[in-house]
Amino acid sequence: MAEQTIETCNETFEKLISRLAELDRHYNLSKIRSAYEYAKLMHEGQKRESGEPYITHPLAVATILVDLGMDTDAVCAALLHDVVEDTEATYDDVKKKFGADVANLVDGVTKLDKIKLASKEEQQAENIRKIFLSMAKDIRVIIIKLADRLHNMRTLGFRSGVKRRDVSLETMSIFVPLANRLGIRQLKEELEDISFSYLDPFAYAEIEQLLEKSKKEREDFIETIKTRIKKRLSSDFDPVPTVEGRVKSAYGIYKKIYEQGKTFDEIYDKYAVRVIVNTVTECYYVLGIMHDMFQPIPNRFKDYISTPKANMYQSLHTTVMGREGIPFEVQIRTWEMHHTAEFGIAAHWKYKEGRSGKYKFDERLNWVRQILDTQKETDDAEDIVRAIKNDLAPEDVFAMTPKGDVITLPQGATVIDFAYAIHTQVGHKMTGAKVDKKLVPFDYVIKTGEIVEIITSKDPAHGPKRDWLNICQTNEAKAKIRAWFKKERREENIVEGREAVWRELRRNLIHISEEDLPELIAVDMKHHGCETLDDFYAAVGYGGVVLSKIIPRLKEDYAKKYVQQEKTDSFEFSPASDRSGTGIIVDGISDCVVKLSQCCSPLPGDDIIGFITRGHGVSVHKKDCVNYLSQRDSEPERWIPVRWAGKQTTAYYKVALDVIGYNRIGIFGDVLNSLSEARISTHEATARVLKNGNFMGSLTISVAGTTELEGVITRMKKIPGVLSVERSAK
Repeated sequence: MAEQTIETCNETFEKLISRLAELDRHYNLSKIRSAYEYAKLMHEGQKRESGEPYITHPLAVATILVDLGMDTDAVCAALLHDVVEDTEATYDDVKKKFGADVANLVDGVTKLDKIKLASKEEQQAENIRKIFLSMAKDIRVIIIKLADRLHNMRTLGFRSGVKRRDVSLETMSIFVPLANRLGIRQLKEELEDISFSYLDPFAYAEIEQLLEKSKKEREDFIETIKTRIKKRLSSDFDPVPTVEGRVKSAYGIYKKIYEQGKTFDEIYDKYAVRVIVNTVTECYYVLGIMHDMFQPIPNRFKDYISTPKANMYQSLHTTVMGREGIPFEVQIRTWEMHHTAEFGIAAHWKYKEGRSGKYKFDERLNWVRQILDTQKETDDAEDIVRAIKNDLAPEDVFAMTPKGDVITLPQGATVIDFAYAIHTQVGHKMTGAKVDKKLVPFDYVIKTGEIVEIITSKDPAHGPKRDWLNICQTNEAKAKIRAWFKKERREENIVEGREAVWRELRRNLIHISEEDLPELIAVDMKHHGCETLDDFYAAVGYGGVVLSKIIPRLKEDYAKKYVQQEKTDSFEFSPASDRSGTGIIVDGISDCVVKLSQCCSPLPGDDIIGFITRGHGVSVHKKDCVNYLSQRDSEPERWIPVRWAGKQTTAYYKVALDVIGYNRIGIFGDVLNSLSEARISTHEATARVLKNGNFMGSLTISVAGTTELEGVITRMKKIPGVLSVERSAK
């Protein structure tokens, strides 16, 4: 069986070689053949999880790259991309046999394969940087990696259920946005659809069923529209422009249905017709014809020719209504725009003469370098991942300066982001903003088409405000603000940082002297390059160190190093002490059974009251507990004062939470991940869909008190799609 599969691979490769020979390109077929034979030899005996010989994978990746029109060295690197990682072959071996370019491409992809994107370790920040460093050096590395990921997704069914979900989530979070920003539509949509099928198989199956059910009707409708358009254009064009039809991808339909609350019939652009012409002038001429033939739907026109997307996509989009009463989208573009829309940056190789060597796409890759630059001010992996997702967001906002310059920003960007996108100094000197000539607050969210005027100060000492870091959305703006405070306000940063550090320590009941603090935070000081405590305070002050990220670990270390020692050295109970282990002191009673009520689950920090039960000691309730409020007047003599023990304890208390949010893919996983990252123990976790379509998660967690609980709730509320987080009865 294995030999037959190898023979099949050889036949597939020969077909690939024949195809390359027929293309009007200058492929080095002997070099590609040598790469295949070497890869087959190195991977001999290795199997994939499907049981197939391993060579089937690199051969499939190479085929995907040929479909994208990539050059000889990229195809060779695809065939060899796993030999250094998984066999005895070395970088020098590959370099000697196939040249430095191929070896460097293989080396770049190999380094990316070692990255564990789902990991929350601190090393993740540096690993993610490697992706962008490799892209900045040679964009072909990430194109090969995307092809590698696509084939792995196509064969994901052979892996376990948990692994399928993890890989799909990673693909949707990182690789889909990368494919989108590189403009490679066919890779993006296939990666999205496969990931979607594993992340929400029921919704995927439902949409596939809807599409299959209406397949004949859909095909007939699209053909009718295409025929009408061609007939009309034939009187104005010779030859007639190319007219194509398509249906929106399954995941594209899912986003409209589940994220925007629309029905299948309410999606205006699930059908689309594409008209491809030769010149920009013809694009606008065809647009006029379309609006003459069909009824345009208001506010459904987008001009991406005059204002291209960040991935250089250009086209005219208009949604119209035909005689059948069915809305559909018309996309109008030139052939060059079409090549870019379909293949993105890979169109450089597919539709232009390929050349070996280095490739520089300054305009296309400015965003890569920008991400690299803006990551310099933080080492926090979570912040970097969040920033990358934000910077690679598929939907952009286009706003203009009063002079007519177009500024492209991600959705949700504020006027502060707009100011820093114009120029660093414009952001630093900003004192206010006007949108369409009206004054707006700093947190105003910009919308497409608005004219934004930034008001600046002439005072050379003027600078940004610290709270801007909590308002602005782009990684670029945050990095520039942090850099300004780091450079211009060291003494102020030290003061701000010291106050913030000790405020957080007090809130988390960490009682330590300033002399002992460096020992407790030694790991964090080393990680952030802080030689002195003042350096650490300054880093906190300008935002380089995020205290909420390190406090959970500090609490653990503090409990191990100091709390246990305090108990051993000098812990003594007072006459009215806590002998129950609950952290509760019952005034005037030195020895009694104390339990926390289940109806309101009080935590340290809550105002509490005790109830003398019959034969079961004292039950402790919150003072706003429904049971206390309803019974306090009927039996007042049984309610007695109680209080939390003043001395630091290491006790943890269970509390129940209800989380409500939009029912998007992965939202409950994000909630659970936020608890894991904060080192919060989870005892129970269930989720369900409410009648209104929202998701509701019910959790039981352990916390040290209300301070820690508030931090957990604040953290959850920042998760995209979460609407509310509230304590509930267990």
